Amino acid sequence: MADPLKPNFPVPRHVGVIMDGNGRWARRAGLIRLRGHEAGIDAVRDTVEAAAEWGIEHLTLFAFSVENWQRPRAEVSGLMRFLEKFLRKEKATMLRDGIRMRVLGRVSDLPESVQAEIRDVEEATAHGTRMTLRLALSYGGRQELTDAIQQLAGDVAAGRLKPEDVDATSIESRLYDPQMPDPDLIIRTAGEVRLSNFLLWQASYAEFHFLDIMWPEFRREHLLHALQDYDGRVRRFGKVLKKDPAVEGHQA
Repeated sequence: MADPLKPNFPVPRHVGVIMDGNGRWARRAGLIRLRGHEAGIDAVRDTVEAAAEWGIEHLTLFAFSVENWQRPRAEVSGLMRFLEKFLRKEKATMLRDGIRMRVLGRVSDLPESVQAEIRDVEEATAHGTRMTLRLALSYGGRQELTDAIQQLAGDVAAGRLKPEDVDATSIESRLYDPQMPDPDLIIRTAGEVRLSNFLLWQASYAEFHFLDIMWPEFRREHLLHALQDYDGRVRRFGKVLKKDPAVEGHQA
């Protein structure tokens, strides 16, 4: 059956999503926080399926930040169980739909059982060409830059790189996934208007779309609205474009 919501305009190549509001959704419903994270899995599933169907080539979901390790132990343990279960259950769907999965972040921080599931799914889906799904796990933009700079410092100290040769390209080549294109659009739920340490280097020229709804409430119609909003933007990348309304003024 054809998707009646499918965009009839060009979609961005890379969409990032800061999935926020699981805990507040649960509290509002009188539930424990873990039930909010569990409910958020349905939003993940619908978003991934819609993005792949609509031709988005790259989707990056901010699933667990380095700061999230500071949450109560029971909540973190529950999140890791949900993650392990999600990876195991969704592998078949990703294989069926031609979705390649990658993980961004300090994977070694995760429990060994989760690391094993990640390796299994990454290897199994490596040849997927329809869309690349990236999960940002134990991820932080500052930490990613710190790790890249440490590699650069080591290369300079070892004489493999001259200090004057350190540039944007050399930094990008040492990020967690150098092949990842910069995000065109970043979506955030739950009414917060900030990046929260997500893709700090890569988001330099991203467009942003903020929603008041909590992540468990997010569905493909909300994704469509974000894409429609993006489609109406003019991306200048610091340049003055020909026939730019912001420069020439609107004609009556």
